[in-house]
This record gives sequence, structure tokens and C-alpha cells, in this order.
Amino acid sequence: MKHLLRSSIMILLVCGSMPLANAQDELSPIQEVQTRLVKIFGAGGIGGLHSYSTGFIISPDGYIATVWSHVLDPDVVTVVLGNGRKLEGRIVGAEPQLHLAILKVDAEDLPYFDLDDAASAGTGQRVLAFGNMYKVATGDEPVSVMQGVIAAKTRLRARRGAFEVPFDGPVYVVDAITNNPGMGGGVLTTRDGRLLAMIGKELRNAETNTWINYAIPVDELADVAHQIKSGTFRRSDTPKSRTAPPQNYRAIDFGIVLIPDVLSRTPAYIDSLLPGSDAAQQDLRPDDLLLFINGELIQSCKELQAELGRLEEADIVQLVVRRGDSLVSVELEAPEKDEP
Repeated sequence: MKHLLRSSIMILLVCGSMPLANAQDELSPIQEVQTRLVKIFGAGGIGGLHSYSTGFIISPDGYIATVWSHVLDPDVVTVVLGNGRKLEGRIVGAEPQLHLAILKVDAEDLPYFDLDDAASAGTGQRVLAFGNMYKVATGDEPVSVMQGVIAAKTRLRARRGAFEVPFDGPVYVVDAITNNPGMGGGVLTTRDGRLLAMIGKELRNAETNTWINYAIPVDELADVAHQIKSGTFRRSDTPKSRTAPPQNYRAIDFGIVLIPDVLSRTPAYIDSLLPGSDAAQQDLRPDDLLLFINGELIQSCKELQAELGRLEEADIVQLVVRRGDSLVSVELEAPEKDEP
């Protein structure tokens, strides 16, 4: 509802042949940008998560850049080109620290953005934002276009749910409501269609808790994108901008005993519950599989422990577990911690 209300005050929404408000001669750059975007359909559809996003083509032989998100959890996702052609997209690589993933489809002679020819913009510059907002396009329909202004170029201080996001590099903040479901992986361009930035996930400001409309400049992404394409990219486990993650809470603090974590991605199954614990009183059960925490997909015991580690006292933890063929939601509160 938040996004729908905000979208009602959108300055401009252009879909397909809908007329532009000001200048007919701007239609051609818009169409050119739209041919270089793709719609991506993958995981989601449960726990309030959307199953669609946007990507932009970065080479004529089918490499696509997009935002790293739960939509890419399957090994193969569906990629729909601007002309409606559906292809299988495989993840070539990703750098979650930059919110960046690179896909590959089997195609040739595609229209594309040259990452080494990206533009830059300053505060007050008018820009266009493109993306498959709310899945308005599923076939050959063009993606949505919004008009806005660069409000600031600043460092990202954001959170998703209860957790701060790792990327704290420079971003463009815009006055248009760009960061809606499906817009992630879309692009911000100049008025004449030159690539500026990739639209990111839906995030809140870490200090004010307000939603942020932002995009990551392409010059922050280009080197890593090239390295992923060439197969030379190696992730750093300890990036300069990231400190050791906090370990404020563990599953046992809520009365949850997980199965032994013996694999790199051991599923977060509940082994047992401490009698009288909050988790037991909320009817969590042994053999429940923890799938989501505060809307974030959990793929392993390690991911669960990492998310719990960032909680603060009295934070509310919304869990979704799979029990047989059903999904069950429960809510826990981070307990008070004993003074050291």
C-alpha cells in the first residue's frame, strides 16, 4: 500500500505508446533504452516477496546486469527481452556487497549499454528511471518510465528490515519514487538515454527509517561486472567497508536448537525447542524449516545466525517456517540481554 500511495503522486509514468508530457523528440531515446532492458522472473511469490525484477543488457552476446536479490535464487530464471522473446538466464556471478549480479542468456546482436561509456550527473539534473515496476510488463510490453531529479549524490546508509546493508558507497538519490517492487536492476539515465546508474533494492534510511529512492552509479559497478564476465572476479571476504558482523543473538537465545551445521549451506531446520522458551510458546516445532526472517529469505543455518546476530534488544523478529506443505508465520521479540 505504501508504494501504491506514493506512486499516486508520481511525476510521470510512461508505458509503451502513452504520450510524453513535454517533448515528442524524447520518445526515441526512451524507446532505445527500453530495448536494452529485460524483465526477470524467478523466485518469490510467498512471504510477501515479489518474484520479478529488471535487468539491463551490457553486451551484444547476452550478458545482463541486475540487482542481487532473492529473485535470483533458482539456478535458472526467465528473462524476457524487449521484443517479448523468452530465454533462460543463468547466473554467471555476483557481488552482493555491490548488490550486483550478472546473468547470461544465449543470444546475439542484442542492443546493449556500454558500461565504459556511462555518464555522470550532478544535483538538480533531470533524469529518467526505467524498470518493470509492479510487473506491468510480462511480454513485449515496454517497462515503465519515470521522470525525476537528482536530489543528492551521497553515501548509502540503509537498512533492510532490521539489518543494515553492506554497501555504503556513493549513490544517486532521486525525488521520483523509483525503488518499488520490480524496479530493482532497472536503470537511471540522462534525458537523452545515456546510462547513469542501476536502481537498487527497496531500502530504508538507517537513521530516519524512511524509504530511499536511489541508484548505484555505473562507475561503481563496471570493473566488477567486467571481471565477472571474464571469469576473473574473486570476492573479498573482508571488504574494506565492512567490519565484523555483530553476534548479538543466536537461535538458542530464542529457545531454538538448530540441526548441526555441517555443510556450507545447511538448511535451517529446527532440531528441538527449549521447554518454556518464547519459540516453544509460539508453537514452533521440531522439523520446521526456517525460510524467512523479517521478509528476508534464509538459505542456511549460517544466514539465520547472521541475521539474528544483528538484532537489538526488543526488536521484533517475524519468522516464516515451512511445516509440511504449509507456511506458518510467528513473531518473536529479542529478549533482554544480561549485563556483561
